[in-house]
Amino acid sequence: MKNDPLVLTTKLEENLLHIREAFVHTEDFIMESLHRYDEEAYLLYIDTIIDKKIVEEKIIKPFSETGYATQALVKETNSMKEVERYLLQGNCVLLNRNSNLAQVFEVSSIKTRDISEPATEGVIRGSHEGFIESLSTNISLIRKRLHNSNLKIKYFTVGNESHTKVCMIYLDHIANKKTVASIETKISEIDIDFILAPGHIEEFLSDNFSIFPTLLSTERADRTVANIMDGRVAILADNSPGALIAPTTFFTFYQSPDDYNSRWYFGSFIRFLRIIGFLISVALPALYIAIVSFHYEILPTEIVFSIKSSLEYVPYPPLVEALSMQITLEILREASIRLPSRIGQTIGVVGGLVIGTAVVEANLVSNTMIIVVAITAISSFIVPITEMGSSIRLLGFPFMIAASMFGLIGMSFLFMFVLIHLCKLESFGTPYFAPFSTLKWAEMKDTLIRVPLPYFKTRPDDTVPQKKKKTFK
Repeated sequence: MKNDPLVLTTKLEENLLHIREAFVHTEDFIMESLHRYDEEAYLLYIDTIIDKKIVEEKIIKPFSETGYATQALVKETNSMKEVERYLLQGNCVLLNRNSNLAQVFEVSSIKTRDISEPATEGVIRGSHEGFIESLSTNISLIRKRLHNSNLKIKYFTVGNESHTKVCMIYLDHIANKKTVASIETKISEIDIDFILAPGHIEEFLSDNFSIFPTLLSTERADRTVANIMDGRVAILADNSPGALIAPTTFFTFYQSPDDYNSRWYFGSFIRFLRIIGFLISVALPALYIAIVSFHYEILPTEIVFSIKSSLEYVPYPPLVEALSMQITLEILREASIRLPSRIGQTIGVVGGLVIGTAVVEANLVSNTMIIVVAITAISSFIVPITEMGSSIRLLGFPFMIAASMFGLIGMSFLFMFVLIHLCKLESFGTPYFAPFSTLKWAEMKDTLIRVPLPYFKTRPDDTVPQKKKKTFK
């Protein structure tokens, strides 16, 4: 009977041949022969991702002296596929003669950056620790904040070629069982060759093609833990500093750790400003177009004369004026992100001052339009989560087109359409616009404003938690 190539045998030469075939033309793959008296073994590792010092001091030297390695044993396996996977993860494998078991030792030396605060989610008060590209480090940041035996971590391997390690984290006694099972099933069913970041996973988990994000993406450990405590599930992937949170609601994207680290009235004020910023970002350019094109009568006479004088020499309609400035702003925003920080700041100054002044003096754009675009841009930056900010910027364009065609009536109909869409949208069975769509007024303590922390006696209904009541002791 022919030997199964997927399983190690007691013949050392056969095992080495199969593994060598798997790593043919891989010049950093090392097979090192070890001898002690009549014992023979081979140590296998990939030289570029292991710590050579640990291998020498805790495996090779002790084996040659005593026949045993002092490095902690991770696992014993007889699966050829597992041996290959452990080697690719930065472990070394010891194969002994007359043994069909491979001993796996952890000796990885893959470098990671230091823990730092995420650039896009800075806070004034509170933790300044953010996730990095190491999955084990990110999990440790969560465990450091949650010393709870009910914190469950489930691992998955996603990517037919990349074999990326993905984990799902939740509190077993709080998270809804159906939500956990649904997310677990969706992750298990992902069929793709390569996973680079949770952003790839997000499109497989989301059931809709809405412009609004239905999974919260964050790089903050404290934000992740707070959502896990509310009964949500976190999804993290190796080699990525981001975490996905599900299920989520519209108002989750407007919450920031600073809201809870400040006094409740200041936190409420800032939260309310963010919601106002959402309305301004979506509607202000469209409102300008509607007023200039159809509804001059709603403005005081003095302001009408001022706007008319600035528009007198502009040669095209307000829609073209607004679209051109919004697109120019998006180009400047993208350029400032891609360029090095010093040059990016220069681009911002040049774009904001030089180009803005030049287009007004050339009568290509009115002064009022420059003010509208500037306020819109500032308002879009007030959103704590980047994905929601991007959605808001995109949503502004259809509003401008509706306003140019039908004025305030077009804006009103489009607002109703967006509101209906928000009320209909769901994230893993959770109403996206809760508690407004569900009309649970008691749940509004952490939406437009936030009430003092002692009044947070229950977890939000939208996650359907197993344990509803919170305790403050």
